Formats: sequence, structure tokens, C-alpha cells
Amino acid sequence: MVHPLMRNHIWVKLHLKSCYRNTKKQAFNFSTSVSPQFPPQNPPLQIPNLRAKRREFSDLLQLSISKNPRLQSKIIHGQIIVSGLQLDTFLANVLLNVYSKCDCVDNARVLFDKMPHKNLITWSSMVSMYSQHGYSGEALMVFVDLQRTSGENPNEFVLASVLRACSQLGVVENGAQLHGFVIKSGFDQDVYVGTSLIDFYSKHGDIDEARLVFDQLLEKTAVTWTTIIAGYTKCGRSEVSLKLFAQMRETDVVPDRYVVSSVLSACSMLEFLEGGKQIHAYVLRRGIERDISVVNVLIDFYTKCNRVKAGRILFDRMAVKNIISWTTMISGYMQNSFDWEALKLFGEMNGLSCKLDGFACTSVLTSCGTLEALKQGKQVHAYTIKANLESDEFVKNGLIDMYAKSNSLDDARKVFDVMAEQNVISYNAMIEGYSSQEKLSEALELFHEMRVRLFPPSLLTFVSLLGVSASLFALELSKQIHGLIIKFGVSLNIFAGSSLVDVYSKCGYVRDARLMFEEMNEKDIVVWNAMFFGYTQQLENEEALKLYSSLQFSREKPNGFTFAALITAASNLASLPHGQQFHNQLVKMGLDFCPFVTNSLVDMYAKCGSIEEARKIFNSSIGRDVVCWNSMVSTYAQHGEAEEALRMFREMIKEGIQPNYVTFVAVLSACSHAGFVEDGLNHFNSMPGFGIERGTEHYACVVSLLGRSGKLFEAKEFIEKMPIEPAAVVWRSLLSACRIAGNMELGKYAAEMAISTDPSDSGSYILLSNIFASKGMWADAKMVRERMDSSRVVKEPGRSWIEVNNKVNAFIARDTAHPEADMIGSVLDILIQHIKGAGYVPDAASLFMND
Repeated sequence: MVHPLMRNHIWVKLHLKSCYRNTKKQAFNFSTSVSPQFPPQNPPLQIPNLRAKRREFSDLLQLSISKNPRLQSKIIHGQIIVSGLQLDTFLANVLLNVYSKCDCVDNARVLFDKMPHKNLITWSSMVSMYSQHGYSGEALMVFVDLQRTSGENPNEFVLASVLRACSQLGVVENGAQLHGFVIKSGFDQDVYVGTSLIDFYSKHGDIDEARLVFDQLLEKTAVTWTTIIAGYTKCGRSEVSLKLFAQMRETDVVPDRYVVSSVLSACSMLEFLEGGKQIHAYVLRRGIERDISVVNVLIDFYTKCNRVKAGRILFDRMAVKNIISWTTMISGYMQNSFDWEALKLFGEMNGLSCKLDGFACTSVLTSCGTLEALKQGKQVHAYTIKANLESDEFVKNGLIDMYAKSNSLDDARKVFDVMAEQNVISYNAMIEGYSSQEKLSEALELFHEMRVRLFPPSLLTFVSLLGVSASLFALELSKQIHGLIIKFGVSLNIFAGSSLVDVYSKCGYVRDARLMFEEMNEKDIVVWNAMFFGYTQQLENEEALKLYSSLQFSREKPNGFTFAALITAASNLASLPHGQQFHNQLVKMGLDFCPFVTNSLVDMYAKCGSIEEARKIFNSSIGRDVVCWNSMVSTYAQHGEAEEALRMFREMIKEGIQPNYVTFVAVLSACSHAGFVEDGLNHFNSMPGFGIERGTEHYACVVSLLGRSGKLFEAKEFIEKMPIEPAAVVWRSLLSACRIAGNMELGKYAAEMAISTDPSDSGSYILLSNIFASKGMWADAKMVRERMDSSRVVKEPGRSWIEVNNKVNAFIARDTAHPEADMIGSVLDILIQHIKGAGYVPDAASLFMND
């Protein structure tokens, strides 16, 4: 037997279908201002009485019986008018709610304005509708009308909706005034209004005021806890979010999926892996692991904590995946530098005919840029055009970034130029592209255009410009940019600060870099690392070690880059004890497997003479890149083990590692020191096959190779046939070989060529002077010295150092600045007497001017 109400619904549904057909023939307007005329064959609904009509229309409005809910609502509205119920406040309120759900804001407003009687539900529906659809100003105006024209007092639902409108408008004053009204009206303990106040203050950065509201609430729902926890997470105080979650667990409120998501976001920001795992366990116990939104947040948590495999396992186990699932996994791969995996997953997603959003495309474009995968980047570009995503602002900026990083600046500029509206982000992407290619003039031209168009430069703009000025050692430009940074009030920002420290260090003004470092109120580990690398780049290695002591007293935790800089400092000092100490700390912190750290360790042990330790580090490294192989090849070459260096090179090629410019410098140097002329020339001739363009260092190594083998004239002929202009170092290599061979005539020629190429180079003068001295030609040696003085060429004094009791003692030729110089001198005199007594006679000629 069919229920009577269901029978009526079926009858009304059939009647509505008839109305749908008639709407194609007649132009109906179901607004309150025009009454529709129905044809005779469709009479008004025959429902027994007025109350039943109201209930029937109310039920019908809340049913979803059409694929076109807007048209359905308007047809029922017309039926209400025909039935004479257009003045019924109850049905009008239901219609307002239905129009709001159908996004028919204008129709709702017309209905509202025609209503002769409005109750509190009417006003609440209008305020809620406007705030939900983003019409915040209109919501506030309706609230003002409520207070002025109605005798009704706002209830908790009206106040909550108005607070949402204030949050959307971003007007803190209005929200604060409304907070006062809430207290006066006695709604300060209402959990619904209180939660809205917490949300308002959280979104406007006043988390402390939000906390006061939260603490004063006697009753708290799961939504209240979620709002305050999410507020602390968004403002960067995730540790407080976790404490609040612990407090929540002690109450009767059961955390729902929204609370869980907020807490996991807090764990992600803190990279608090153990805490996140505990939340994951709670999710499993509560049985909400099948909720897609919760699993998506878990995937995001694991990928942000560098546990990409764990995130992928969760992803693969999902029975149903939405667009956020795919996007989160792709973004996780990209953020952890698993760029090829990101591209592969993007392909899988596309193959399943999933519609990709702009965020997913932007993440994949970032991976393409990192890999310099231009072909794949162009494929993603083609997809964005097909999917009608090319107008997405993030996608356009991602395309500019991808083309720029893939060394296709022309394509990047084309995307930039065809943009309908450029903004600060697009300008930054293009400036960063030019900066990465060291195209200073183009970057500055865009910066000038940006300022002419009154686009305010952002922090990233200045960081990009500082990056290119640092790479080109443009000190004056860097100072001008620094001035603009001060003018725009971001000089003490940690990103700007680290860039300024870097640029001043690279330009040789390490003291100015230290002043900038000290001026910063807030320093993260990136700023510390910039200062460490600044000291090592300028060979102020002792200062780097002292700065590390200061870091240990700070709250910042050193990372792999910190130790890479410190190990480089120990390497420059040839201080094995310091290097070993840093190595021990790396092992304790679990950072010893980072590729760049491994490379630094290999280099440090090699320079400290511990070849076996360097080899152990090399063998234990997981991902040996070309830098790591170069370190070992160079180590063996510098220590005279040429055969081992060449063997390492062959093994490197066998493992599929592509050699680079530096690799061949090390290989040719090894051949030069060992006298492997044929092998050296073969390796030199093989360079084009690897796609490597020969540089000055390679030519200098070949000249040294030929010269050390006594083939001086072949070396001279080789120089004269060079396709590039020989640098002073090339002629100096020949000059050094002539000094060893004692060929004075060719040596004089090589010296003159070297000096004419670089008149400020002291090495050529000294080598020529030594040749004259070795032949007893003191007058000629003196003339070289006088010529050197007249040209104001100053030889860098020799420097040596020794570490005693964890203190580095440095000495310069004829230096008496050491506090114990007298005692050291007397001990040296005693040692000299002893070696002379043993029959040692120094070769004074070879030491001339080499002090």
C-alpha cells in the first residue's frame, strides 16, 4: 500500500513534468511580481485544506526530484502563487533557503523585498545566504536593516553569519564592534557564536584574542576545538595546536575528521613524525581511515615529513581517489625532489581520464623545471590548453618558471607576453628566469618596467635580483638593491637577510655580511648557513669554526648544508681533528648519507691526507653523483696515484655516470703528473664525444703534460693552435716546464706571453726570475724583480699553519706577529744548526723569490 504523502508527491511530480513541457511553449515568470497563467489542462493542485497545502509545498521544496533544481524551485514558487500562498511567511522562508542552495541570490532578494511579514528566520536566512555566497557587504547591510526596521533581536545564527561576513571582508573593527554587541546581547557563552568569534580572530592573525574567547566558553563542540587548533596551525604555532589536542582528548568531545586533519597539519608543519604516527594510529582505531579527506591529509603529512614511501602506500591502498588525492601525492613527490615519479604519476592520472586541476599541473611543471625536462614540460603545457587551464594564474606562472629553468627563456617570455594581466608573481617568475641565466640587463629591464607599472616589488623580486648580482659579483648593484630593500621595509626579513649575507660574502665584503647577520633579529638555519659559506668562500675558515660555537648556543639545529660548509672549512685548514668531529656529529644526526655531505667528507679526508678514509666514505655512499666521483678522481690525481685515478674514471663511465668539465680536469691532471702522454691526449680528444666543451684548464693540463715529458716545442705548437685565446695560466704551464727543463730561451718567450696576457700575475715573473737565478744570471733576475716592482705587481706571501692544542697557528713569510715569535725563531735556529751539522746544503737558487 502506498503512503498518502508519497502518493501526493508522485502526483505533484507528474504535474511538474507537465509544467516543464508547458514552459517550452509559454514564457512563465515565477517571480512575486508577475503571476503565471497556466493552461486549462493543468489546473491548480487540488489539496484538501490550507495547512495541508503549506506542508505539501514545504515537503516538495525540500525534495530533489529534478536535474534542474533552479527551474524546479521557480515552478513550485509559481504553484504557491497560484494557490494563494504567496504571502505565507513560512513558505517564503523555505523558498529563501531553497533559492540560497540553488545559488539564486537575486531571486531570493526579490522574494525577501516583497515579503510583507518577516520574522527572525527570514532575516537569518538572508544574512546566512549572503555570507555563504561571499556577498559580505550585503550581509552586513541586511543585519543593519534588521536592527533598524525590525523589532526582532538577532539570534545566535544571525550573529554567527554576520561574523563570517566580517571575516570575509577583513574589517577587524566591524568584528570587534560585533563582539561587543555579542557580549551586551548575552550570547558570549553561546558555543555557535563563540566558535564564529574564534574563527574571526584566528583568520585576522589575532590568535591570542581567539584563545581568550575559547577559554571563556563553558561549552565546546568538536567544531570549536577544530577552529582554535586550525587557527594556531595557520599562524605557525603548531606546538600549541598539539597541546590543545591533548587537552581535547581529556574532555567528552570526540575528535572528528576535521580535528584530525587540523592536528595532522600541525604535525606536518613541525615535521613531528612520531606525533603524526600517533594520530594515524588513532584514525585506525576510530575506523575513519576510509574517509578520503583524512587519508589525503595523512599522505600530505608523510610526504612533508620526508616519508614519501609511506605516503605512496596509503595512496595505493585507497579504494577511491579524488582529485585532491592525486594532487597531494604528485605535490609530495615534487617537494621531496622525486621529480620523475611526479611525472610518472601525472601520466597515470591522465591515462585514467581524471580531470587534472591547476594545482596538479603547477606541481608537475615545477618538477619538469627541476629536471630541465623541456619535452615533458611542453606536453603538460599542451594539456593545460586542452583542459582550458592556460588562463589559471598559477599555471601561467608555473609555465614561465618551467621554461626558464629548462633554459628556454624565449618560450618563457612568450608565455609572459601573452598573459592578459601580468602581476607581481609573473614578473617575479620572469625575473628569476633571467637571473638564473645571469642575464642581468634583461632582469633589470623587467624590474624597471615593473616599477613603472606601479607593481610593488615583493620579497622574491629582491631575492632574485640579489641572486644574479651575487653570481656576477656586482657590488654596487647589490648596494642599490639593499637600499631599496630598506626602503620597502623588508631588510630584516630572513630571506632578504640571507640573500644580503650571501651577496656581500661573494663580493668579498665578508665584514659587511657579518654586520648584516648581526642586525637580524630573527635567524633561521638558512641565514646561519649563508654566513658559514661566506666565511669559507673567503677562506676565513677560523671564523666559520667560531661561528659554529655561537650556533650551538642558539635554538637553531644545524642541517646538512651547515656541516657541508664546516667540513669545507676544516678541509681548507687541513684540520683532520675538526673534520672528524663534524663527521661524528653528522653520523649522530643521521645526515651522513646526504650526497653533498658525502662529497664534502671525501674532499676533506683527501686534503688531510687520509685517502683510505676518503675511499671508505665513497664506498659507503648510497647515491654517488658526478661530484662524488670527481672528488675521488681528483684525490688520487693530487696524491700522485694516477693509475688509480684513471681506474676510477673508467669505473665511473662503466656505471653510467656522465663526466663533466671538472672530471676531465682531474683526469688530465693525473696523466700530466704521471707522464701518461698518450692516455692524456686520448682523453683530451674524447671530450667532444661526451658533449663537453674544452676550456682553459684542459688546455693548461695538456701543455703541462707535454712539457713535463720534455716535449716543450710540441707544447708551444699546441698553444699556438688553440681555438681559443690562451690565458696566462696556459703560458705559465709552459714556463714552469721550461724552468724544470732549464730551457731559458723558450722560458723567456713563454714568460713574456704570460705577462702580456695578464700583467698583474706575479707567478710568471717569479718563474722567469727563478730560471735566471738557476743559470746564475743574477742581473737578469734583478731586472725581472725591478720590472715587477715598477708594474706594482705584488706577490702573495707564502702562508703556512699548524694546529696545536685545538688552535690553528698561521705564519706568513717574515711574519713576527705571532705572540711567541721569538721562541719559535730560536727553536728554528737550533734546528737549522742541526741539519747543517748533518751535511745539508740548501739550494739557494731555486728558492729565489719563492718566499
